[in-house]
Amino acid sequence: MPKIPRDISAKDLCGILEKYGYHKTRQTGSHIRLTNLSMGKAHHVTIPDHNPIKIGTLNHILNDVAEYLKINKYNIIKQTKKQ
Repeated sequence: MPKIPRDISAKDLCGILEKYGYHKTRQTGSHIRLTNLSMGKAHHVTIPDHNPIKIGTLNHILNDVAEYLKINKYNIIKQTKKQ
């Protein structure tokens, strides 16, 4: 299993999640809200606009997205290494 990257910025993560159908719906202060409607109901993810995102926060976001999309979070992690 690949390790969760330690150097992902909010900008990078937003770009990766856009490939999975998420789009930026708003930004309030230092938090970015992304929304995905592809699975029949809206799924919102809030990402802190930090560089890098803390590992625990990133892990939680990846788990949340993977559960919604019904994929393995390591598929998303592989996308982070391709950038």
